[in-house]
Amino acid sequence: MSDEFLVHFDDLEVGQVVNLGTCAVDAEAVADFARRFAPGWDPTQGAPEVLVYAYWSRLETDSAKRWARSKSLAVDALRFSRVPPAGELLRGRMTVMGKDPVGDERGVIIAQQDLLDEAGRLIFSCLTRAVFLRR
Repeated sequence: MSDEFLVHFDDLEVGQVVNLGTCAVDAEAVADFARRFAPGWDPTQGAPEVLVYAYWSRLETDSAKRWARSKSLAVDALRFSRVPPAGELLRGRMTVMGKDPVGDERGVIIAQQDLLDEAGRLIFSCLTRAVFLRR
């Protein structure tokens, strides 16, 4: 991928909100996940927390393909606010909370990342730290 398409440390500003895309909670995936990994979970309740994390991780990973990120350092402060039902469309966003330059070549981006439901209600949030390359 050409550098002109990558988001670098210098391109991000504190307070900036980055769209991570959308994904739908798939009823078949919820049922399969419950059967294989969460016996006792009733799929009619919606996606269990660990599957919500997987949905966020997929959106974040797909978005990161456009970023000049060299390393993910941490994912912490996980918060699960509600269980999304099957069919719910989830929207991911990343809010830049802080920037810390590390020399001339790299910097650390501290971000809050969220999954919201169709009504804009919080489903999941976490804090991340990642090393981005500088321009």
